[in-house]
Formats: sequence, C-alpha cells, structure tokens
Amino acid sequence: MAYLTKPRGTNDILPGEVEKWIYIEGLLREICQQYGYQEIRTPVFENTELFIRGVGEATDIVEKEMYTFTDRGQRSLTLRPEGTSAVVRAYLENKMHTQAMPVKLYYMGPMFRYDRPQAGRYRQFHQFGIEALGTLDSMVDGEIIALVIDFFQRLGLKDLAVHLNSVGCPDCRPVYREKLIAYLRAQKENLCSDCQSRLERNPLRVLDCKVEKCQQSTADAPSILENLCFECEHHLTELKAYLAELGITYQLDPKLVRGLDYYTKTAFEIIYHGLGAQSTVCGGGRYDRLISECGGQPTPAVGCALGLERLILTLEKKEIALPLPEKTEVFFAPLGQNARLSAFTMLAKCRQEGIKAQIDYQARGLKAQMKQADRLGAKLAVIMGEDELARGAVIVRTMGESVQEEITKENLVAALKAKLKGED
Repeated sequence: MAYLTKPRGTNDILPGEVEKWIYIEGLLREICQQYGYQEIRTPVFENTELFIRGVGEATDIVEKEMYTFTDRGQRSLTLRPEGTSAVVRAYLENKMHTQAMPVKLYYMGPMFRYDRPQAGRYRQFHQFGIEALGTLDSMVDGEIIALVIDFFQRLGLKDLAVHLNSVGCPDCRPVYREKLIAYLRAQKENLCSDCQSRLERNPLRVLDCKVEKCQQSTADAPSILENLCFECEHHLTELKAYLAELGITYQLDPKLVRGLDYYTKTAFEIIYHGLGAQSTVCGGGRYDRLISECGGQPTPAVGCALGLERLILTLEKKEIALPLPEKTEVFFAPLGQNARLSAFTMLAKCRQEGIKAQIDYQARGLKAQMKQADRLGAKLAVIMGEDELARGAVIVRTMGESVQEEITKENLVAALKAKLKGED
C-alpha cells in the first residue's frame, strides 16, 4: 500500500529546521515586548463574512484564494487568509477599546490561501503581524516600520529598502479613482484579463500587477501622490520626517497599493535585494476604516505582516546562521543491565538540573554508543561499566578530544555542569 503524502502547498517543518523557527519567534516576542506590543491569539477559522467585509469582496484573496466551507450548522466558515481582520474582530468583540489607546498587539500563526505554490510561498503559511489600534498619529506608522527594520537587522539582514506610498482616504481617493479609471479605459486592450476585470471594481490593483504588458500600460498613469488631500499629504510628510529622524531611508512608490481593500493613507513594503520576484519580505499600512466596516466605531489603526517561510528562505539564501541551541550536551553510555539502571537514574538527575542529556536505548557496545554520541553532537559522554560502578565511579569522556577522567557518582552532576561551562 502506498503511503500518504502531505497536501499540495503545505510543508513539514522537521527537527533541525524547527529550531530556526523557535529562535525567530523568540526574537519577535522579545522585540515586540521592547516596543510595547502584546501577543494575541485568534481562531484559525472565522465567519466568512468577516473576510468579505474586512479584506474586500473584489480582492484576489476573497475571489480566488480563500478556503471556505459550510459546517454542520450550515454556517459559512473560512480558514483565515490573513490576520488583521481577525484581530479587529477580537478587538471589537472583547471591548478592547476600553483599554488605554493605542492598543498595540502582535500575532503569529498559520494562514491559508489557495495560491500557486512556489519557493517561500505555501497554501498553509505562517505569518507574523503587528497592529496598533486607536491612533491617527503618524509616529506609530514610523514605529512599526522601525520595529520590523530592527528585527531584520538583528537577524543579520542589512540590504533593506523601504518602499512608501499613500493610498489616500475617502475624501481624496474617489477623485483619483475616477482619473485612474479614465486613463485605464484607454489602455484596456493592453491589460491582462485579470486587470480588465479589476478596472471598474478595483482600479488601484491594476497599478500593482506584475504582468509586463500591464506595467508598460500603466507607466504614465496618474500618480496618487499628486492627488492627495491636505490631511493625507500632511500625514505622509510627518511619516517621512519620523523615518528620516531614525536614519531609515525610503523610496516613494506611487504604484504601491497592496492587495487589500482596507488600506488608507500609509502603505509600505520592505524589500530585500537579491531575492528576485519574491523580494518583498514585509508589507503593511494604515486601515482607518476597517474597524467601522466590521461594526465598530470609527477607529484609526495601522499594522503590517511578514511571512516566516519567506524570511527563513531569505536567511538561507544569504547563508546567515542562527545561534541555535545545542541538541545534546551529555550522552550516557551504560554497559550491562546494572549500569543501565544506574544510568537511567543519573540521566533523570541531569535533566532536572537543566542538562540536555540522552542515553543509548539499544544495549549496544561501547564503540556503537560512541558513534551515536558523536552523531548527536554531544560534548561529553558518561561511560558506565560494571567495574566503574563497583567503585562508585563513572568515566567522563570529552568528545572530539578523546580525553577522559574518572569521577565519583556523587560528584557527577556538578562535574558535568562545570565542564559544560568550561570551568574544568
């Protein structure tokens, strides 16, 4: 019988790789705490209506990519394709508006989109995101960009570029939208089929199309930066000043609109050069209307998200090694049944003292056990034979140096801790 395989677009994260994820997630939590963001965890599926309202009915995510199903109660549910809408729902449902403003949150976990699998992009993927709800201040926009840059730099990624835009607001975007539609109608025959369908419903998305003929057709399109109202232009000017104050360089990109309908004012992406088509490692912006779209009072908010698979792929391409913990520090090699019983007790004592210890489970000879200790990367091997036990002692061998000494059982744990600290 043939064995079953994982669904297309999913990925197993195996030992040896999981440690990278644990390190990155730990660093994200550490940085978020330093910046005053608290973790939130939302359900992996939500009512479908949340994403139709939040993400936008005319977006590719809602039209093509969501995993939607009907449960036994005939309710339409969707595996979350992104994190912001769920955070907004939790903010409203749990009355978090009663807290001190802004409410600063972060999340990480699996998301689901029916997309074409490729390097760094899966149908189940893991996303980290931060959200600040309850302030119009452009300083928070700058803080979020700074947090992500700080995180990437701590990982060793330096060649970063911030692409920045404003997508306007309900006052100025409708005027710009009409100008853009008029321009695109004249170019319609030169657009791809997706962009032809977007033209009337979501024309800003045409600017973001990666198809070459669409990029050529929109080269001379009206710029939204030339059509901002005073409030949006002032917000962008302030944000640029905050970024400059931190020494964060940026590039204005009037075609950067992101793929979600809820963005207003700030939109940004962080690019890492040298990754080809998948060079965007983080994206986000301001969504001042999303909370009211989901049934709450008008509340400004800003956030961003990054894909962890894409990030790990970037680190691997740049050959950046993460400081991963030792898997095994001490390996017990007992010889004989009495020694196995004694070793089992000493193994437990080592683990209780925080030592990463393993033991041979197959009653093999000493040579085979030393090979296993070497494969596990153990620093020390504790050899326990019948003769040594009769004297109340064991042999501790320093792996890789073939240096060994006899130590009493009573002093073993203390001696191992000292050797691991380099105090011996």
